[in-house]
Amino acid sequence: MPIPQVLLQHADISPNTEHSSTAKALDQIHLIPPKKLHNPILESASHRGLHRELLLSHKHGLLPEEKPELKRVLEQRRNREREEDSQSPSDLERELSKRRQKLQEYEQEEMRRREDLQNMPEFVRVRESLRHISVTSF
Repeated sequence: MPIPQVLLQHADISPNTEHSSTAKALDQIHLIPPKKLHNPILESASHRGLHRELLLSHKHGLLPEEKPELKRVLEQRRNREREEDSQSPSDLERELSKRRQKLQEYEQEEMRRREDLQNMPEFVRVRESLRHISVTSF
């Protein structure tokens, strides 16, 4: 495909150059430069207003909080729980733990007693029950 002389003169290209380089040069001459696409988010009124507000608050030193409120509250709760765990138990907690321990000991003793009764031969159990009946009847 021969290249017209008018285009070669206009593009300052000699007819002896390679075809690929001339094609690129011709493409550059005849192409319309693309326009930058508009970003609807950046052009929206709400976005511009928010950006203006952030700039003003930054100028005046009224920066928004670094962390969201929920994250801040959860962090405070975790810190409070850690402090409570690190403190020594109160009198009430100590008393409750003593009672809990006594109750557990009593339950373990009851379990042992039941196991002993089940492991005991039947004639011994009958004898024990007769003793209780005879003792209570007098």
